[in-house]
Amino acid sequence: MKLKGRNKVSPDFSMSSMTDIVFLLLIFFMLTANSPNALDLLLPKARGKSTNTQNVSVSINKNLQYFVDNKRINGEYIEIELKKALEGKEKPTIILRAEESVAIKEAVNVMDIANRNNYKVILAVRPN
Repeated sequence: MKLKGRNKVSPDFSMSSMTDIVFLLLIFFMLTANSPNALDLLLPKARGKSTNTQNVSVSINKNLQYFVDNKRINGEYIEIELKKALEGKEKPTIILRAEESVAIKEAVNVMDIANRNNYKVILAVRPN
């Protein structure tokens, strides 16, 4: 009586499980790496393309609190903070994130500071 074993180990190596793991890691890093701002602001809608080139981020929320790179500052010292943050940058750029309910004069104030110091300003909006 000759019995055959049914549990033979194949000497071939299957790459399918390895590619699944690599693919899942790729998706994980793509989703977690793209977080441009940590503040929860309701930006105005507009058409157009957004850009990721920025040196410093200025955010204004509905309570008129100013944030420079997610660090809360007093509105009176925004120019001093911007000068410190953009000192030595070749093409100083500010990305301005102002909530919909913020008065336009607050955003214009930041734009005026940027104009006086020859900084480029990009107004952040959410897609239409």
